[in-house]
Amino acid sequence: MSPATAGHHDEQGRPADSAGQAWEGKSIPSHGFSGDTGEADPALIAALAAAQAHPGPEADVAVMERVAQARWLVPVVAVATEVDESGPHAADTRSDMAAVTLTAPDGSRALPMFTSLDALAAWDATARPVPVPAAAAAQAAISEECQVLLVDVASSHAMVLRPSMLWALAQERTWEPSHRDAHVAEAVRRAVDPEPRVTAHRLEPGEPAGAGVLRVVLALEPGLDAEQVGAIATRIGERIATDGETRARIDALTFALEAAR
Repeated sequence: MSPATAGHHDEQGRPADSAGQAWEGKSIPSHGFSGDTGEADPALIAALAAAQAHPGPEADVAVMERVAQARWLVPVVAVATEVDESGPHAADTRSDMAAVTLTAPDGSRALPMFTSLDALAAWDATARPVPVPAAAAAQAAISEECQVLLVDVASSHAMVLRPSMLWALAQERTWEPSHRDAHVAEAVRRAVDPEPRVTAHRLEPGEPAGAGVLRVVLALEPGLDAEQVGAIATRIGERIATDGETRARIDALTFALEAAR
């Protein structure tokens, strides 16, 4: 049998997949990347490298601007859905293509995505690349219950796109650091307003740099003890956490006190 005729066929003798479904009439959905060469966007790689060397809000903004515009390769692999164990060796009789997800020791999940065919092959040469826009990759990650996106895992410029970045991409809105996000600023103001002993507050980036920590700095009336201060911060944090949209824009939250003058 020649290579042209080898393989599975359906009941009418037409070339078919392993489940006997004819290839005829099947098509791969186009994502608008028909002219794609599989190479990475040099500006994106430069932004990722800069964020790796000098992490912080400005580097994150530069990365996210490129990420939102880029074509991404999401790896998929064949997963057996039916197995024939009647013979001496088990054999897959039906398989589906499934997106790859990674699970950390703490149970959190991540969807890997790649800037180029070379970056994907360096991680797993057997995975099949599916080109998608950033929004589609983020939406797939959420549907797979992933909390983050992993960019070019195992490369020198690998980067974790945090939950706030994931949700911004999925919602197709511009990502901003939480301390500069107008929605977050209003949510914090509403959370602080019911506290009469808070005389002022401000938002600033927390530590470590590049971790997406929002620090809420509180100015309080004098004379409060540690327990009272802790209770105020707890109440404010709980109010902020009740708003799902605000939670999606803050990766981590911490409080600090305004130094006495």
